[in-house]
Amino acid sequence: MRKINRQNDTGRFDVYIGIDNGVTGTIGIIDGKGTYFYETPVKLEQNYTKKKGNVSRVVVKKMKEILAPYADKHCMIHIERPMINGMRFNASVSAARCLESTLIIIQDLGMAYEYVDSREWQKELLPKGSKGEQLKTDSKNIGCRLFPEHEKLIEKHKDADGLLMAEHCRRKFR
Repeated sequence: MRKINRQNDTGRFDVYIGIDNGVTGTIGIIDGKGTYFYETPVKLEQNYTKKKGNVSRVVVKKMKEILAPYADKHCMIHIERPMINGMRFNASVSAARCLESTLIIIQDLGMAYEYVDSREWQKELLPKGSKGEQLKTDSKNIGCRLFPEHEKLIEKHKDADGLLMAEHCRRKFR
């Protein structure tokens, strides 16, 4: 296992990563060279139950390719705490499975991370009183304003949560 990267000599990080957990999530990266925005790489495969259906899974190799260039940098990752709700069993299981895959990759790369509740970063970056569907609209609009170079993907994905989480991480540790 690699040594976990902490702050640099100034007590700061050089790279900030936000991971909007889930198979429909995104990854935002802010470093000294710019910003990068990716949809979480996933694939569909046959469900593991007897009932016919599909399940989405993280493509570990692609996720690792996105994160690996930052493994030897002074980097901090914010991962959104997964939604676990007994009333939404399938979505909860999917979120937990995605988190487990992501953690295995991050830990294998020896990268520092911490969990962040959605309310924490949303309170800092989204308008007061945003809730429900308005959260996604506000995330999209603010993401396009702060990161216009990613407007096409933000519009396609309908939010900029991964990037906004990376920005929250940057502000927290500057």
